[in-house]
Amino acid sequence: MSENAKLLRKEIKLASSPLSYFFLAFTLMAFIPGYPILVSQFFICLGLFQTFQNGRESNDIIYSVMLPISKKSIVKARFIFVVFIEMIDFILTLTFSLIRMGLMSNLSPYLTNPLMNANFFFVGFSLLILALFNLIFVRGFFKTGYYFAKSFIAFIVIAFLLVAASEVLHYLPGLQFISTSGFEELPKQLIFLCVSIIVFVLFTIWGEISAAKSFEKIDL
Repeated sequence: MSENAKLLRKEIKLASSPLSYFFLAFTLMAFIPGYPILVSQFFICLGLFQTFQNGRESNDIIYSVMLPISKKSIVKARFIFVVFIEMIDFILTLTFSLIRMGLMSNLSPYLTNPLMNANFFFVGFSLLILALFNLIFVRGFFKTGYYFAKSFIAFIVIAFLLVAASEVLHYLPGLQFISTSGFEELPKQLIFLCVSIIVFVLFTIWGEISAAKSFEKIDL
């Protein structure tokens, strides 16, 4: 078994909160018309937040430091678990969005939906929220290895500003295609999704490297 697999196994068996898995069900919000469906990603992050809270209450960080692994590996383990949950979320969000874009795009509730529809722009914005979570909250947690309130509040504020922006943009002249209910403007949709994937990867790598450097300086 590889080191990454062992680290993920440790996180799943010893550190993770059941809510991190339960809140994946909120990806079904993609089917709700007339609702800011991008909020579903906040619940995914809230589930991951519960893992950090659960780990703090059970002294998981102290236990991990006592293991024959480096502090860098401890940070890496948590990022692996976070990305593991986020990739499940991404697959579910993409699948449900494809169903809406294909089989349900002509249904009246979606054609007349005043808010963002589930499409590749929605999937891209979802990835941007996850990227912000990794960079702001996860990185912020490892500055102390214990406190996380400030970083989570900062993430919430910025994430909901992004949610608000996503709901405003498609009302601006020339940007109506952002909320298309089907495969219209597909090249633009795919370009935005690809850019979002790149941002997610870069922010996650940046977050992990920065978090590892901060955690190395902490005297636990």
